[in-house]
Amino acid sequence: MTRNGRSGVTSAISGIRLLLRNPLFRLAIKPLSKEICINGEKRKVAYEALRLIVEDTSETCLVARFYAKMLEILFNAAIKYFNGNKDEVYEALKDPSIRRGLALVLEGLATYGITIPQRLPAPFLIVWNFTNMCNLRCKHCYQNASSRLINELSLKEKLNVVNQLDEAGVAALAFSGGEPTIHPHFLPVLRKAVESGMYTALATNGLKLADRNYAKLLKKTGLRYVEVSIDSADPDKHDSFRGLKGAWRKAIQGVKNAVELGFSTAIATTVTKMNLDEALDIIDLAEELGVERVIFFNFIPVGRGKDIAELDLTPEEREELLRKLYLENKHRKVQVFSTAPQFARVSLEMSGGKDVAPTHFYVRGDPIVAALAEYIGGCGAGRIYAAIEPNGDLTPCVFIPNIVVGNLKEEKFSTLWKNASVFKALRDRNRLEGNCKHCPYKYVCGGCRARALSYTGNILGPDPGCINNAEYFKT
Repeated sequence: MTRNGRSGVTSAISGIRLLLRNPLFRLAIKPLSKEICINGEKRKVAYEALRLIVEDTSETCLVARFYAKMLEILFNAAIKYFNGNKDEVYEALKDPSIRRGLALVLEGLATYGITIPQRLPAPFLIVWNFTNMCNLRCKHCYQNASSRLINELSLKEKLNVVNQLDEAGVAALAFSGGEPTIHPHFLPVLRKAVESGMYTALATNGLKLADRNYAKLLKKTGLRYVEVSIDSADPDKHDSFRGLKGAWRKAIQGVKNAVELGFSTAIATTVTKMNLDEALDIIDLAEELGVERVIFFNFIPVGRGKDIAELDLTPEEREELLRKLYLENKHRKVQVFSTAPQFARVSLEMSGGKDVAPTHFYVRGDPIVAALAEYIGGCGAGRIYAAIEPNGDLTPCVFIPNIVVGNLKEEKFSTLWKNASVFKALRDRNRLEGNCKHCPYKYVCGGCRARALSYTGNILGPDPGCINNAEYFKT
């Protein structure tokens, strides 16, 4: 394996993984997962140690100081060994959300050792279907959103959910829906999440963002990432699919406002037979608008999507699309991703093993990230990601709303995350069934568990979106 020009953060993690081959080192880092109290605030040793590397403060404990010094020495050695960028690591650690994410990796390694895929004490990402309210009626809506449900969480209960996620160490919180921007609780809950240090994201139809003053307010509050749904480069097709005349125009204005205000901005497109031939046009549109990335979402026949299941791509159509997206990403200014976990397999196959897309993110030519992909990659449901419904139900994925592991009004998030039987099953790729179980790419892909459930009735079943499972595809 070449060691030229590694990412600093990747180098640091790779160094820790190498050292974990020594059982004495694993024993030595176990305290990283322990909880300590700093000025009445509960923190994990791993997070506090990472903070101390970049922040000089006397308000801490000796244990955290010891591990801060140890990690600093280890990081510097690993960065040197892998020819990484030291400045990049120290700059990244100034961001609380990056510290949270790296702390989760360290705690996972300290608690569970190296597992395939890597087990974590909390998810990197929570997607919160904040409300069932929506100002559109999209044909493919997984939430079947329309009006507010009578059992949606109160503001006090929502703020308590943020506290639970914060205490668990969740790195990122994405607000989805329904449409969160039209709910009166969105801003105070967003503010609370920002104050906790979590990375905050918004998945939106873009209508409210067309109001520049509202977009400015979100920026001022601390929102960092905006993902606007655009289903077609053709305004009429988008409006028809979304159920509102003029929706495309407002969504595009929302994207423009987000880009101009400095949000990390993406376009999200759910691919069906309706817009399959527009992939390149949508990428062109994304480049024209100046967004950072365009994400092509798997269509999942749940919610209202069940009524248009005939628009789902065949396995062959999906394979051709993923190969096209891989090639486009090689030369486009905008980053091109797919949420289909098979994108990781396609990337590996087409690059001769050099390029990989762990957890739906494409990495160009980095063999160390390629080596890590089997530890962090593939479908993240119940593994590095989970979803919260408007009433507080915790589920493995927004596209799996009917498998509820518990409700956050009644049970602690951290307890459910660690103990729910369905989460444990999803973390063990050896429990997959059909071709997914025997596939050589199961650790970097694993198939979409939501599609498996929708088509086979079994969350561990084969994903019919893959060409290797074409016999399970039903139209």
